[in-house]
Amino acid sequence: MSNTPHELLEEFPAEALKISALKEADAHFARLVEEYHEVNRAVHRAETRVEAVAPERETELRKKRGALKDQIWARLSA
Repeated sequence: MSNTPHELLEEFPAEALKISALKEADAHFARLVEEYHEVNRAVHRAETRVEAVAPERETELRKKRGALKDQIWARLSA
């Protein structure tokens, strides 16, 4: 299992300008991005054992991060 943070700009480097523009223009997109960052930080803290969480919770957080990433990608590719 990787404990590398999955930052959006690393996940979608070609979309950096679009991410920035959409965050400014679309409040819903901005909330998705903020929620992604919060969940991503929680996953990273769990993976690096900075914050102890049950394995089920860690899995739940990873699934939520994936779902948010899918929603963000859907907006970026629309």
